[in-house]
Amino acid sequence: MKILITGASEGIGMSTALELASAKHELLLLARNLGNLEKVKAECEKLGAERVTTFKVDIKNPSEIEEFVNKINELDGIVNNAGIWQKKAQLDEIPEEDIYDVINTNLTGMIILTKKVLPLIRKSSNGFIINISSRSGYFAQPGQTIYSATKYGVRGFTEVLREDLVDSGIRVAGIYQGGTNTQMFNKAGENFPTDKLSTFIHPKQLARVIAFLISLPKGVWLSEVRVEKK
Repeated sequence: MKILITGASEGIGMSTALELASAKHELLLLARNLGNLEKVKAECEKLGAERVTTFKVDIKNPSEIEEFVNKINELDGIVNNAGIWQKKAQLDEIPEEDIYDVINTNLTGMIILTKKVLPLIRKSSNGFIINISSRSGYFAQPGQTIYSATKYGVRGFTEVLREDLVDSGIRVAGIYQGGTNTQMFNKAGENFPTDKLSTFIHPKQLARVIAFLISLPKGVWLSEVRVEKK
């Protein structure tokens, strides 16, 4: 299958790309860091991916989304993974710039990109849309007003989209994972101690869940997957 993965330059997106490369899928990798994307591409090719193409796109920018979509003419599925963290704080302490960045990356950009590629996925005989949300899209957690707002938004978007597409044959799923050990937190200035990070899910483990979901035969699907480390 021809699969698009957003936020594929590191973390969950990178691990998912590597897992799907081993399954011989054709991959479209999208992220802001083209240098890292090219490294991921090289690793995917070593693992036997049918074909790997990289695209430098900031999904906060609608024109970059439009430019990307104009370059592709077929697609079987998308893993909407790109996202950023909002450093834990009280609402009145969060810079407005951070509010816009988190919402436009985690929610608005994801919605616009999905809207733009949906006509292509409709043409697939085995189309799917997988949206990576978070445990924070299910449970209220202190200090995460903006991040949680986006992840609850992803959940609502996913559930309604699944209802809207129920007769189309397109399978839609939401992934709701607990804390995952990626660089997302450090980038936002949230420096969790090592002992805390050791309790988080490894992105490779989550990638295996995503790959398993994609591997399910037509007619079988898990519309909602909640993943916790045990």
